[in-house]
Amino acid sequence: MGYKSAIAKLAANVLAPRIYKEQANAVAMQKALMLQLVRSAVNTDYGKAHGFAAIHSYEDFKAAVPVQDYEHMRNDIELIADGKPNVLWPGKPLYFCKSSGTTSGTKYIPVTQPQIQAMIDAARNSLMMYVAETGNAAFFDHKMIFLQGSPVLDAHGVIPAGRLSGIVYHHVPFYVNANRMPSYATNCIEDWEDKVDAIAKETLNKRMSLISGIPPWCVMYFERLLELSGKQHIKDVFPDFKVFAFGGVNYEPYRKQIESLVGFPIDSVETYPASEGFIAYQDTQKEKGLLLNINGGIFYEFIKADEVFNENPKRIMLDEVELDVNYALILNTNAGLWGYSISDTVKFVSTSPYRIVVTGRIKHFISAFGEHVIGEEVEYALMHAMRDAHAGVSEFTVAPQVVNPDGGLPYHEWFVEFSQLPHSLNSFAGLLDEYLQGKNSYYYDLRKGHILQQLKITPLRKGAFADYMKTKGKLGGQNKVPRLTNDRKIADELAAFRA
Repeated sequence: MGYKSAIAKLAANVLAPRIYKEQANAVAMQKALMLQLVRSAVNTDYGKAHGFAAIHSYEDFKAAVPVQDYEHMRNDIELIADGKPNVLWPGKPLYFCKSSGTTSGTKYIPVTQPQIQAMIDAARNSLMMYVAETGNAAFFDHKMIFLQGSPVLDAHGVIPAGRLSGIVYHHVPFYVNANRMPSYATNCIEDWEDKVDAIAKETLNKRMSLISGIPPWCVMYFERLLELSGKQHIKDVFPDFKVFAFGGVNYEPYRKQIESLVGFPIDSVETYPASEGFIAYQDTQKEKGLLLNINGGIFYEFIKADEVFNENPKRIMLDEVELDVNYALILNTNAGLWGYSISDTVKFVSTSPYRIVVTGRIKHFISAFGEHVIGEEVEYALMHAMRDAHAGVSEFTVAPQVVNPDGGLPYHEWFVEFSQLPHSLNSFAGLLDEYLQGKNSYYYDLRKGHILQQLKITPLRKGAFADYMKTKGKLGGQNKVPRLTNDRKIADELAAFRA
């Protein structure tokens, strides 16, 4: 055992009990954090305009702070970009985190020093919890790779700006930095395909022990490594590779493909970082869900997903959440976000401790016929159909076909890039359809009422989604194809990539 892994074990055994102790006091900590955030921002422009001095309870807070999205705070962001201090939070943010918006174009989310430290701490905690539970700390003694965006920053007005992973690159703690790969020069390569090729060549002969990144981009990296090495599995390239850390998308649709590439069912650690803050991380290999990061500078609020578009939806905090209910996630942060809807939906799978799963996006759904199918449901159907049909899927997206080009009933069209084709596409479509009916009662009613016909699959050629993202200038980094769209904009463009 190396000295780094020995220190990591000691640290993990101290941190894990402390984190669970905080969880036992989560509601009180969140209430205290809400008041702390309000007091910190009482003399900001936002705090003065919204009467922060008179806020003494959560009811006061809800009355003073409206739920908003990026468009509502755009004017404040531009004031900050022009150099005005004390707009949303005391002083000026260190950075703007650039995030892609569906209607807002590029969004610039303020990032402060306390928030960066909270993100670093949460990422550390995710690994420490894994070490505390499994006793496996050997990966600290060897090389670690983080497939991420470029650390090169530009600016929005007078504030430095970059992608989240690029910003965090500059604040990685010393105990990780010595083992981190790839090199700065390689990380700065903008073209994702060139970058993956350079990373694979740079790391090929290194003792990689931990690999981290968004699953579809890790697949590209693994496939390139196997091409270069001539090996059959990643375990033959990196015998010390024991932990796969990931975030950004649901791992389950990729698990079979990644385990096939790696050569065994590798331990995985899931994280839920966002431009707005580090929201949750996996604390155990034994239970479902991610531990809500209650001590990370974020005061959480929740609105039931089916009420989110009501005129006055009910907002609740942690003490009122229920299990197995989809909630829109609302954040208030130590970077000056107030009542901010990040458009993600989550569901609690435990309240002791508070664990969540990410179920989708408020704006990513199909309800062309009133079915309101969400990401969690299509991923559930896909995983079970893949299991039954012994198929593999690299990537997919679903869109409604309202006007059947062949006449007849409308349907959902699935655009699928297979890593392993099922024996019969039609049988596979039937399995998907049955599982989706079982998960969504509205879809079931539409199918049984002959309003919709069975879903259809359009198979895409290998590399189709990567090529599509490349045409949009969004290949790599934290960019992802939406699982669901309620129109056919993406679907019609993907038709050019048919198998």
